[in-house]
Amino acid sequence: MYEKLALYIDGVFVESGGRKTEPVVNPATGEVLGHLPHATREDLGRALAAAQRAFQTWRKTSPLERSGILRKVAQLARERAEAIGRNITLDQGKPLAESVLEVQVCSEHAEWHAEECRRVYGRVIPPRRHDIRQFVVREPVGVCAAFTPWNFPFNQAIRKIVAAIGSGCTLILKGPETAPSAVVALARLFHDAGLPAGCLNVVWGVPAEVSEYLIESPVVRKVSFTGSVPVGKQLAALAGAHMKRGTWELGGHSPAIVFDDANVDDAAVMLAKFKLRNAGQVCVSPSRFFVQSKVYDRFAERFTSVIASTKVGNGLEAGTQMGPLAHSRRIAAMEAFMEDARVNGGEILTGGKRPAGKGYFFLPTVVAALSDGAKLMTEETFGPIAPLVRFDDPEDAIRRANSLPYGLSSYVFTESLKRANYAANALEAGMVNINHLGSALAETPFGGIKDSGIGSEGGTETFGGYLVTKFVTQC
Repeated sequence: MYEKLALYIDGVFVESGGRKTEPVVNPATGEVLGHLPHATREDLGRALAAAQRAFQTWRKTSPLERSGILRKVAQLARERAEAIGRNITLDQGKPLAESVLEVQVCSEHAEWHAEECRRVYGRVIPPRRHDIRQFVVREPVGVCAAFTPWNFPFNQAIRKIVAAIGSGCTLILKGPETAPSAVVALARLFHDAGLPAGCLNVVWGVPAEVSEYLIESPVVRKVSFTGSVPVGKQLAALAGAHMKRGTWELGGHSPAIVFDDANVDDAAVMLAKFKLRNAGQVCVSPSRFFVQSKVYDRFAERFTSVIASTKVGNGLEAGTQMGPLAHSRRIAAMEAFMEDARVNGGEILTGGKRPAGKGYFFLPTVVAALSDGAKLMTEETFGPIAPLVRFDDPEDAIRRANSLPYGLSSYVFTESLKRANYAANALEAGMVNINHLGSALAETPFGGIKDSGIGSEGGTETFGGYLVTKFVTQC
């Protein structure tokens, strides 16, 4: 049964009750799964008041108590992964195995933060006089507002929740209206784990209206956003106007560089499968493929064969390897990319169109021989289209990889330690993956540079945006 959709305010699940609602649609079938209630301004005000009240107590709780709740959340997430994952497939579209894995892996984020929240250390500074004590403490910043996207609805939300809760902050979260079941399920996990009322609140509504109301409130002290560059810049400007700190994980256009000394077959298979994960709707998806001329033809043949043989279908059907795009506007975006590719002389090696039938499906696609000015090479694709281009000089590949304002993730394949070090140092990206795909683990920082954002989530850096530094000097 699909998740019962609701707001979650001050420890209470609030269903529509006459509120405005919007339909939630299965992108594979067009079926209406449920109706999501929108928060009224009064609901938002109650959520702010509840978070502010809860913060006065939660900030003083022992890290052991916070750790215990996060561990319980991890346990419950594993127990409920199948049911939560099925609902993610229903409203977001990805294959069931990917959805269930998303929930299972995210239990590690809860466990990691359960450990790290016990290690928020300060320090003692040696004084200049014997009768002075100087020390630094880290304290929770206060009430936080978080905004999360639809492509990984469970993953992106839990990262922000566990960081805020683990640090001693309280949180108001607005998740994705098109794929809401995972966030409601998260609220139930924390509720059942014993998180006190008001520490976590979940609201829904028109994104611009909700974000403006929350960010402008004097109650909110920190903003965390994962989403597109244009929206992120707007919210960052709004937060900056009110001197509020923020963590911004924005879009990317990740270069993948395959040198002529790489294991070409392994690189082609690995990159093709990763490219089609979640139908390419992944912020760190490899999306510009630079292949050295000597191995270009062999790479293109192997890569295209893997892409072309991918089984596309409803995520609940056995054997499906790629599901639909999340909503209809992604189809329109893919068609615009393909039209531009044709204008720019692109050679379509496979795919390039919608398949027959219902649902928001688009065939896995490979395009070759594009100019660097084509939209596929300059704009974030966020879909199952892979452009392949040649390079000869390694420095030219790095220059072209760094030429865009994005700087989230990057991928390098080479058997040369010298080239690996060169690329790792030269690439302008928050994450560099060499000969494998190793980002987004609970214990590693996740974040970008340039237009791809500010700050990191995960790893020992995870609490940085949720803590303030206080210096105390005592005579």
